[in-house]
Amino acid sequence: MQISSSTSTSVQGSQGSKQIAALLKQVRQLTEQLKNVASQDMEPKAKEERVKLLQAQIQMVEAQIAAIQRQQQQEQLSQQQETQVAKDALAAKNAPRRTPGLGENVDTYA
Repeated sequence: MQISSSTSTSVQGSQGSKQIAALLKQVRQLTEQLKNVASQDMEPKAKEERVKLLQAQIQMVEAQIAAIQRQQQQEQLSQQQETQVAKDALAAKNAPRRTPGLGENVDTYA
């Protein structure tokens, strides 16, 4: 069961990386379009609107990238916690059983 969980996380991480790469490509394309607005033959008001639209699109894509990165970090943290819990459980299971020795359970009063 643990194996399928880690495999699932790495597949999701890989998918997230692919999504980020695609979104970064989209940001580059939008940035290029933004640079080209100045050279386009448009009315000043239309150029201004186009710039605002492109800037808003860039911000939205960057927000998507940030959300995917946060999700990846959360999944990684969750996986680390699961691994630690499993290690702790194994250590507790394999820890030697200790019975108290003579005098360890005696209350002393001064």
